Amino acid sequence: MRIRAVTLEDLSVWEELWLGYQRFYEAEIPQTVTQRTWARFLDPTEPMWAALAFDADRAVGLVHWLFHRSTWTAGDYCYLQDLFVSAGARGAGVGRALIDHVATDAKRSGAERLYWLTHETNETAMKLYDAVAERSGFVQYRKRLEPPPVSGPSRHPPPTRSRGGA
Repeated sequence: MRIRAVTLEDLSVWEELWLGYQRFYEAEIPQTVTQRTWARFLDPTEPMWAALAFDADRAVGLVHWLFHRSTWTAGDYCYLQDLFVSAGARGAGVGRALIDHVATDAKRSGAERLYWLTHETNETAMKLYDAVAERSGFVQYRKRLEPPPVSGPSRHPPPTRSRGGA
């Protein structure tokens, strides 16, 4: 097995795994978001990364990660956002190898923590995660926000609130 960063030529094999990941979690991500995500992976100014795991010439897994600031440490955190291994390759060490790949990149980049989430029903994955990391004990909450209209690639706009007093 080998793991490497995605390239422009990998779109079709990446997308096949990406759609498999969405089916696994019974999610449907709009094609516009998928296109933007792919573009971000290829943009050297973006803090988002993607890699594929190959068994011979067949892509069998994907991993996505990003770096972000933290108020708890001087260094960045690395968030492993997506990890997926095709059904036929599960149990062969692909997931562990993808996590190790991201951990190596995070260390090289100076990140002070690597973390990820999984669904509470994903017991098979949690067995692996319990073997390679520790549970934080934190519970995640989400509040959906109405996104602004999208017009081409953009970065986060500067905050409209002041950084000082009220």
